Parts: sequence; structure tokens; C-alpha cells
Amino acid sequence: MKVRAFRGATQLSADNAVEMESAVCELLTELFEKNGIDRDDLISILFTATPDITSEFPAKTARSLNLGSVPLICAVEMDVAAALPRVIRVMVHAHSEAGLDEVFHIYRRGAEALRRDLAQ
Repeated sequence: MKVRAFRGATQLSADNAVEMESAVCELLTELFEKNGIDRDDLISILFTATPDITSEFPAKTARSLNLGSVPLICAVEMDVAAALPRVIRVMVHAHSEAGLDEVFHIYRRGAEALRRDLAQ
């Protein structure tokens, strides 16, 4: 089985734990469903957050989806002038039979503007 990277992003309407949980769970759930990813397929998940997000770690939210045994890590995104605010990005590494052109990258809640070429 091949290893693939699945990308996505979401934008929070406000920097708080409730919004973080809603947006991150929605993003991961859709990314897993569209790509046929089961928990046992997962290798690791990398999250980045723009510097204006300080309320919660995206990885903590991911653990609520029964991902506690999956290696998760968070990092701060570069602080670029005029960047889209309150954005969580994700890169999921997983085993998959999907070809490179068959991978679905998910961008939601305004984050579609980041990669209109990839947004599903």
C-alpha cells in the first residue's frame, strides 16, 4: 500500500475552543470520508495554525475523534502580511491505494481562498 499526504484547511470565525472543535472535527471527518481513510490507515497528522490562534491546540480537538494513538503535532504558520486570519491547516499522512490524481484535499469555511486549484 502507498503512503499519501492529504491536505486541508479551515478558517475559524473566532478564536475559541468551541469554534476550534467544530471546525477541526468537520475538516478531518470530511477529509477521512472523501478519501476513504480509516483510523488504522493513519500514520501521522500535522497541524499548523496562524499566529492569531491561541485558544486551543488543534491536536487536542483531533483526540476527540478517537485519534489519541495517532502521532499528532501542531506548529505555528508563518506570520505573513495580509494572510488569511484564524486558519488551521492540516496534512494527514496515511496508507492509501489512491493515485496522486485521486486524492481529495478539503478546504472549508473560507479557507478555499488559499488553494482554489485544490479545493473540493
